[in-house]
Amino acid sequence: MIKFDSVTYVYPTGVRALSGISVEIGKGELVALMGENGAGKTTFIKHLNGLLKPTSGRVYVDGKDTRSLSVAQLSRKVGIVFQNAEDMFFLPTVEEEVAFSLRNLGFDEGTVRRRVDWALRFMELEAYRNRSPFLLSGGEKKRLALAIILAWNPQVVAMDEPTVGQDSVQKEKLKEMVRQMVLQGRTVIISTHDVEFVAELRPRVILMSKGRIVADGRAEDILTDAGLLEGCSLLMPQVAATMSRLRDLGFDAKVISVEDAVKSIVERLRAVEHTRGS
Repeated sequence: MIKFDSVTYVYPTGVRALSGISVEIGKGELVALMGENGAGKTTFIKHLNGLLKPTSGRVYVDGKDTRSLSVAQLSRKVGIVFQNAEDMFFLPTVEEEVAFSLRNLGFDEGTVRRRVDWALRFMELEAYRNRSPFLLSGGEKKRLALAIILAWNPQVVAMDEPTVGQDSVQKEKLKEMVRQMVLQGRTVIISTHDVEFVAELRPRVILMSKGRIVADGRAEDILTDAGLLEGCSLLMPQVAATMSRLRDLGFDAKVISVEDAVKSIVERLRAVEHTRGS
């Protein structure tokens, strides 16, 4: 679905944000894009729908070179939720915000009404239909930004720091929404520093530093590598850090979620009991 082929991007100021990035992301894949501030994560995301075009190299979306397509054309396939949700708002009500993009993309009014209703219901925003988007809470604004994107059913959804400003309850809801999007066959790309959030989702992790990809693999492998994470100004998830200290006692050091930690501990205790019983 997404292919970066030796992509370098240099801003007009001379800052090199991406350096020779080559990576492929498949249809229906869940990917966490991680790294320190300035690693190039947001620049990477802006290449997905043509907001930025490579200085050199190629970006392909569903097999098509983004240089040959407009942002409007690419947005039918790729929806981006930016870190500051308010950047996406400019209309008087929540309902109008969701409907605007659908109309702009040429959907008929019957389809617009159905998709607006679905998006508000899916994001639990029906009660705020007639409220100004600027009067919503931080978490509600994030959900509205996602509703605006999901309404036109893009194949790729990219989210830039979606957990910023979200409490634990909203983070849990966001996790479930991400899982649902993947089950529906969407490609989901999340740019984030939130190692705890990523650990619970267990996606493929692409780790970036200074405009380059320094690691690409399973969350269990990358989020338990303390040295690798430290080089990108990240810490291991708390569960992973705890389980790594128990490695010498026979516990699985690649555990990153609470659920898997409980399972590992129970299995280890059963093994000890079995040994004693023998």
